[in-house]
Amino acid sequence: MTDTAVALQNDLFLRVAKGERSDRPPIWLMRQAGRVLPQYRALRSKFPGFREFLFEPAAAAEATIQPIDELGVDAAIIFSDILVVPEAMGLPYDMVEKRGPLFPKTIQTAQDIAQLQSGEAAADNMEYVYEALRITKRELKGRVPLIGFAGAPWTIFAYMIEGQGSKTFSKAKQFLYREPVLSHLLLERITDTTIAYLKRKIANGADLIQLFDSWAGILSPAQYKTFATHYIGKICAAITEVPITVFSKGAWFALEDIAALNCQVIGLDWNITPAEARARVGENLVLQGNLDPCFLYADHKTIRAGAIQMMEDFGQKHIVNLGHGLYPDIELDSVRVFVDTVKAYRY
Repeated sequence: MTDTAVALQNDLFLRVAKGERSDRPPIWLMRQAGRVLPQYRALRSKFPGFREFLFEPAAAAEATIQPIDELGVDAAIIFSDILVVPEAMGLPYDMVEKRGPLFPKTIQTAQDIAQLQSGEAAADNMEYVYEALRITKRELKGRVPLIGFAGAPWTIFAYMIEGQGSKTFSKAKQFLYREPVLSHLLLERITDTTIAYLKRKIANGADLIQLFDSWAGILSPAQYKTFATHYIGKICAAITEVPITVFSKGAWFALEDIAALNCQVIGLDWNITPAEARARVGENLVLQGNLDPCFLYADHKTIRAGAIQMMEDFGQKHIVNLGHGLYPDIELDSVRVFVDTVKAYRY
């Protein structure tokens, strides 16, 4: 286990995540440890594939820290992948260049589910992630907080059934309609594994947990309540050691339900206004994100103006981020302008 007693030099992100007032909002970026950084591309080139990179804790730690050095953001997020969870449960995947994840085997029957590991047994299979957290925490030396994350159960379920990325995830949704009992059984196992996994991440240095429900927006409100919010709620109820952020991309319709969970921060995509988001979640919760990543393709003057407008629209209890991850062809100078504008801003 890591020594988490090192005092944070910059605790702005955690203070705001807990609802405290501040003189400016904190900023970090989804996919900040990635291809927008030339030093990341150089590190990645040393490995034959993404998975080999992922399984090397020292390299994952280096990638995690690179944006802290380069951009000066207010939080680090451990370099990993949401699909390490299904792999640990017994469903390995390949990362195919320019295509994305591909699962040679998918879940189709009750027997397939029965053969999976789950809970603590599956969490045991992700020691390389915990080691990356320990190394990162040691190397950060308290500069900024460290975020741990996992995919929300519905998103993990979608990949385990579909076997790859999809615009519709029709196979996964078909399974919900045709096999609701088996769907709940699989979601329960994913949830148990995720809880065990996240608790190990916290024990090894994570200061905040973020749940990514990347495919939330393809479910109906009724399906989301039944097959997604319920299981996110179980995770939020189980994780009491650190703050939790829930980011359900595209699920603007579920904001009130998410706000009722035991989470402290709600992540937003760019399909809702700050005023509407605040009205729907109430005054107590912290909001995160909301800027369209494509906004960073604009000229620097426009980026500055847009960042300032967003911060003014949200006011306090806001963590600046994008509405999704950085795209790899966004210019680094544009990202730097965005970050620097936020850090210079004062309420």
